[in-house]
Amino acid sequence: MIKPTLAFLITTSALVLSACGEKAQTLGTKNDSTAYSGVTNAFIEKGWQAGDKTSWERQLNARAQYGQNDYTRSP
Repeated sequence: MIKPTLAFLITTSALVLSACGEKAQTLGTKNDSTAYSGVTNAFIEKGWQAGDKTSWERQLNARAQYGQNDYTRSP
């Protein structure tokens, strides 16, 4: 009677402890660059130069003010 209960407790504790481990969730090497470095293609906003941090910040502010601010939109 004690042996099946002991086996059940050992199995249950092993299953519970195995659920506590977490593996790293990386996709491989990470080639991060600054957000304002941008891309060089035809689909960039006019007035924005790739690699220029101040023009990047101006474009973000303009987009937040005029494109995403519901208080400045006309009804």
